[in-house]
Amino acid sequence: MDFLKSMMIAASGLRAQTGRMRIVSENIANADSTSLKPGGDPYRRQIPSFKSKFNRELEAKTVELGRILPDKSDFRTRYEPGHPAADANGYVKLPNVNSLVEVTDLKEAQRSYQANLNVITATRSMITKTLDILKV
Repeated sequence: MDFLKSMMIAASGLRAQTGRMRIVSENIANADSTSLKPGGDPYRRQIPSFKSKFNRELEAKTVELGRILPDKSDFRTRYEPGHPAADANGYVKLPNVNSLVEVTDLKEAQRSYQANLNVITATRSMITKTLDILKV
């Protein structure tokens, strides 16, 4: 039964990191999005959070994706008077998405995902070896 607990806990980590990668992907996809109206706000970067949850069935703590919080940092601006989203002074607000930060977050999520996948793979291997021993 402990093998199953290990796999379920790791699976919760996989689900959480998958959600994190989805949010980071949305940020990257909208890194150059501007407002549809002059002087309007563009896409605002989203920040994933995680929360620990006690699973009564497993009698263990698991992780899940928590609230998705907007990044409150200032938007970047660029002087481009001919742009449809330019304000009265000719400045266009650009998203507060930094591609370098997003790629770093994505790499971190991938590594965490891979670590949880390694737990599942190792647990499956241990189950298989245990069954092989019991056959003899």
